[in-house]
Amino acid sequence: MDAWKAARGPSNMIYEVTTGGMFARDYALKEQIRRAAVSTLSNLAEGFERGGNREFLQFLAIAKGSCGEVRAQLYVALDQSYISQEQWGIINNKTIEVSRLISGFIRYLQQSEMRGSKYK
Repeated sequence: MDAWKAARGPSNMIYEVTTGGMFARDYALKEQIRRAAVSTLSNLAEGFERGGNREFLQFLAIAKGSCGEVRAQLYVALDQSYISQEQWGIINNKTIEVSRLISGFIRYLQQSEMRGSKYK
């Protein structure tokens, strides 16, 4: 799944930028942004495994929300000077791309005649 593959990039980058410096010392923000990044990946995978479009759509919506949460927390990290403007830009752009992929997948499933392997 393209969205899942794309979501791995920002997730890995989040782990990288949160391991050192002041970001690593801000335990609450560090853990929250990591959880949101992992939630994006996890909800994409879990929804895919459910075998039905209705459930999958719900998990896609949660994954998209988690991706937005990562972006919001990136602003906090930027405002606190935990990350550079360049790091913010790279990760932010990648999360926007993940959100676009998820949105496209949601539209596709909503219009699709297929209802998942669960309903064959």
